[in-house]
Amino acid sequence: MTQQVQEKVLVKRDFYHLIINGEKVESSNGETFQTINPATGEVVATVAKASQEDAERAVQAAREAFDFGKWKQYPVNRRAQVLNKIAAIMRSRFNEIVELEMLDTGKSLGTAQGQVNQAIEDFEFYAGAIVGHRGAVNNMPGQFHNYTEKEPVGVCAQIVPWNYPLMMAAWKIAPAIAVGCSVIVKPASLTPLTAIVLGEICLEAGVPAGVVNIIPGSGKDVGNYLVEHQQVDKVAFTGSTPVGKGIMKKASQTLKRVTLELGGKSPNLIFEDADIDAAVDGSLYGIFYNSGQSCEARSRLYVHKDIYNEFLEKFVAKTKAIKLGDPFDKGTHMGAIIDQDQLNTIDGYVKSAIEEGATILTGGKVAAVEGFENGFWYEPTIITDVTQSMKVVREEIFGPVVVVMPFSDEKEAIRLANDSEFGLGSAIWSKDGARATRVANQIQAGIVMVNCPFSAMPGTPFGGYKQSGFGRELCIETLDLYTETKSIISYYGSRPLNPLGV
Repeated sequence: MTQQVQEKVLVKRDFYHLIINGEKVESSNGETFQTINPATGEVVATVAKASQEDAERAVQAAREAFDFGKWKQYPVNRRAQVLNKIAAIMRSRFNEIVELEMLDTGKSLGTAQGQVNQAIEDFEFYAGAIVGHRGAVNNMPGQFHNYTEKEPVGVCAQIVPWNYPLMMAAWKIAPAIAVGCSVIVKPASLTPLTAIVLGEICLEAGVPAGVVNIIPGSGKDVGNYLVEHQQVDKVAFTGSTPVGKGIMKKASQTLKRVTLELGGKSPNLIFEDADIDAAVDGSLYGIFYNSGQSCEARSRLYVHKDIYNEFLEKFVAKTKAIKLGDPFDKGTHMGAIIDQDQLNTIDGYVKSAIEEGATILTGGKVAAVEGFENGFWYEPTIITDVTQSMKVVREEIFGPVVVVMPFSDEKEAIRLANDSEFGLGSAIWSKDGARATRVANQIQAGIVMVNCPFSAMPGTPFGGYKQSGFGRELCIETLDLYTETKSIISYYGSRPLNPLGV
């Protein structure tokens, strides 16, 4: 191991409360749960476990704050000032938040730093975006006037996944409160700590009581309760496609607005004229970043037959050089898997590929990491000799596993890329700008990366086609998902109107 280890700055905190109506409270029934550091298997902290009674209290607090509070009445620039203050506090506590995110998720240092930084930038982005979010004046016949206003949709339930706990919380909280909504955030039980801290920071920055409520608890009890609640106006969910389908069905009973960011099985196309070294490096990032636990992970790698062997040789060599180890070591490339269940799921997919006749070029098993034997680790894995019908090609694995297949021409590449029930991310590597544009226009995905490994930056729409969900986050358009458009028509003619002629 190298000696470049991040100095730990976090003041140990053993217990984390719920945040309801501006107060840190214990659960109504006294229940708690523990969070585990995936890298070590050790307990990080104890957390209050919200019950349905707590969820009800949070809904009523959010409802009261929205219906009778001042937040939605604040001038836009004042809400923007508060969002900027949230970002400033987060930036002042950057190292502490990074460390907490690492302990809660097992992420490597560089991975956690990038995600915390983006969470900060989300609040700064929406502080600016909300200033320009407004209605419009529309053309009308003479003596009529029509304009529209943007009004906050109301109380929003926001369900956050475990793979990007702080960043996904920021993606959801920032646009919602920017437009004047109140929110109830249910973080994943595996990784609730930074979302709770973010809720505390919102209060410190001046968000009024009841506008931001954080209630970690089970999806079955608390999540479903929020989705079905008549006084919740919108649900925003990031997670698996099967759970998203269930949420959509439940939300339909009260006609809630719904935003779903769901699963993916993203294709990565390497054409024969690509910069091979850049494509190798981008493909490594595309699948092994965040230990492959990303909805838009480029887990299907299609390489033109003319460069297939050359690309694969370099890709395997660099994959073997990926370092697993102490997340606080700056030389560590890849962190841990979230828990034992996910580790078993990943290994099960790899074993199914072997049973179906695939070849494991590297990896393919649970990793033994010296000094972290009680953690959950999996080797970066490359699988070849696969077909489109195999489970590892069709289903989301959510781990550091990539399948590699050759293709012959542009038409076949597009066909293979689109042969999936998902449509979240995709990548194209080619020096031919015309080809890249042609292919990008035919890919059935919400995100296309051309000679670029990055899928999400504040201001860029993030969301999918097909069974990857609908709605776009991280962009100006997200503000429309949290607002209603009210049309106001007036008549200013000198003579009264008598349209019925009575």
